[in-house]
Amino acid sequence: MTDTLDIKITKTQNSRLSETDFNTLPFGKVFSDHMFSADYIDGEWKNFEILPYGPISLSPAISALHYGQSFFEGIKAYKHADGKVSIFRPDKNAIRFNKSADRLCMPQLSEELFVQTIAALVDIDRDWIPGKAHHALYIRPFMFATDPFLGVTPSATYKYMVLIGPVGPYFSKPLRVKVETHYTRAAEGGMGYAKAAGNYGSSMLPARKAAEEGFDQLIWTDSKEHKYIEEMGAANAMFLLDGVLITAEAKDTILDGVTRDTVIALAKDWGIPVEERKVSVAELIEGAKNGKLTDAFGAGTAATIASVASISYNGEEHFLSDPATREFSKKVLTTLDDIKYGRAEDTHGWNYMV
Repeated sequence: MTDTLDIKITKTQNSRLSETDFNTLPFGKVFSDHMFSADYIDGEWKNFEILPYGPISLSPAISALHYGQSFFEGIKAYKHADGKVSIFRPDKNAIRFNKSADRLCMPQLSEELFVQTIAALVDIDRDWIPGKAHHALYIRPFMFATDPFLGVTPSATYKYMVLIGPVGPYFSKPLRVKVETHYTRAAEGGMGYAKAAGNYGSSMLPARKAAEEGFDQLIWTDSKEHKYIEEMGAANAMFLLDGVLITAEAKDTILDGVTRDTVIALAKDWGIPVEERKVSVAELIEGAKNGKLTDAFGAGTAATIASVASISYNGEEHFLSDPATREFSKKVLTTLDDIKYGRAEDTHGWNYMV
């Protein structure tokens, strides 16, 4: 890591590391000893600081609380067998971070600044990275508006922060998913491609209703006709249909997932045809019925590769093959793990070493 940022570092006097049970890591509830903070004031980023994790003081009038100028990213760092640490594809997250910032009228960070702030924090708390299989250090960079002003206009000031914490698997079993035909996650011309906080807030009611019916995730469909697959609640939706890897094109309603992009790259390496296009619910259900849909999974940083056990549509549940027998998604997961944990050669240069 190049040392080009002037970061003030205040280390904690009371580490919680020894008190943390690494055998029980509920996703997103355990945080490391430190966090990163910076402020956007007078048109530039200032006050780069790593400080002990804890509460921050804010005005109750800040724009983020009232008008939703807030977004985030999700990244993971991994511990290799030799003790080295890598962050997986943070450059891709930097690009998407700035796309979200642009959509929400918020300031951007250079790719170098974004990656260095994350790497600096990970380096300080590297002892928090679990050494177990399927475990990692989750990294949450986020930005929010801080003007104490009740007016519908972009804020002039912002805060950028990074939180990190050890995590285990996001999903513990193959998923029962339901195709959503009423509620909408995102519409054309909206901000579905941004990791805006509001996108996730609006998804909670339909997700809760689905959970009450016994489903693990929703598959969102287009807002106009509910005829086309978009993405799953916590991941991009990907399918192997008649030997072709298909997934919805990353456009203004769909998040350009880093794991999605990685899976596509691996499929192309292996000579598997890939189609990024409109995926109709009808062809998916037909594939489930005639056996041509041989693999279905969600791909995301938190979820990694999450197998879909069944797809429900209009009250009918279609069960797919046993995930343990699926060659493609198993190979993808094994290959990803081998690269992330340093067990295989990183031919694409995806690992950023800390």
